[in-house]
Amino acid sequence: MTINLQKISKRAGLVIAFMGLGLLVGHGTVQAQERIILRYAFFAPAQSFPAVQMQHWADELESRTDGRVSVELFPGGTLLTANNMYDGVLNGVADIGLSATSYEPGRFALLNLAGSLTGQEVNSEIASQMTYQLIQEFKEHMPEFDNFKVVTAFTSEPAYLQTRDPVRSLEDLKGAEIRISGDNSIALEALGATAIGMSQADAGEALQTGIIDGYAASREVLKDLQFARMAKYVTDYPLTNTLFAALMSQERWESLPEDIQQVIDELASEMAAFTGRYLDEHIERSLEWAQAEQDVEIVTLSEEELARWNERLVPVNEVLLDEVEAQGLPAREFAQRMHELMKEYRNP
Repeated sequence: MTINLQKISKRAGLVIAFMGLGLLVGHGTVQAQERIILRYAFFAPAQSFPAVQMQHWADELESRTDGRVSVELFPGGTLLTANNMYDGVLNGVADIGLSATSYEPGRFALLNLAGSLTGQEVNSEIASQMTYQLIQEFKEHMPEFDNFKVVTAFTSEPAYLQTRDPVRSLEDLKGAEIRISGDNSIALEALGATAIGMSQADAGEALQTGIIDGYAASREVLKDLQFARMAKYVTDYPLTNTLFAALMSQERWESLPEDIQQVIDELASEMAAFTGRYLDEHIERSLEWAQAEQDVEIVTLSEEELARWNERLVPVNEVLLDEVEAQGLPAREFAQRMHELMKEYRNP
């Protein structure tokens, strides 16, 4: 029998070629299966600084995972609102939810001290790094995070009064209805104002219709949310901070490959610093715009008036610390560490 070596060679080549094609197709299928889509929800508009953070985080994650992870962003309450953000994450409506922890009074008792304790003369970059680190160090005392993975955390700058009419004294503030986020109302009430709890997303319409006389918030909203069209006065006195936490359910976190988890962990502290730095720079631009384009006035308190405000707020911190200590939480230890971290990040 004559063996045709040429035919055998050709057949072998075809078999190898088909096997190679099969491997390529199989590889492509595996790659397609490994592609991960994360839905990321937030309650405020896309131009707000927390939403800018969302976009930057999404871009970085996609880049650092070579496109294996893509992020679908849902700002403006299009998927979840401030009222159901974290519960919506636990229920699988979104993979990640970003909200202000002070919007849920009582749920984040220890953590919210980092926002509600007054007298914090720090910018957002320092406060954001401080807040993220406090979560890492005190998480064992924060059972509210037991079912969550903290993707990142950051803060606003301290809130400033932004009002329709000028507030130059405690008398001007007496009885005024001022919007502020949840847990931070005690400082406003100590100054004689009526604190109105509502989300930032609802504040614009309330301000325009006169339901509120003003609001206490970080000053970038003058431009970002166009509040400068209605709030013509900013009182130069720092009050309380609003904290933000981006959370993923622990179940969803554990479903991710380890290398993806590593990238998300690497981004966590970076995003705290990035967001604070971005906000500090953006606030300066917003104030310049508000004064030049909308005739917003910055009200400086007299030395005498400043002393009156400080005197009103001194007892507030003790009340807050006592309330949290009564829940069996290390409030004063937390506050001490908070001030230590402020110094560390102020003088790196």
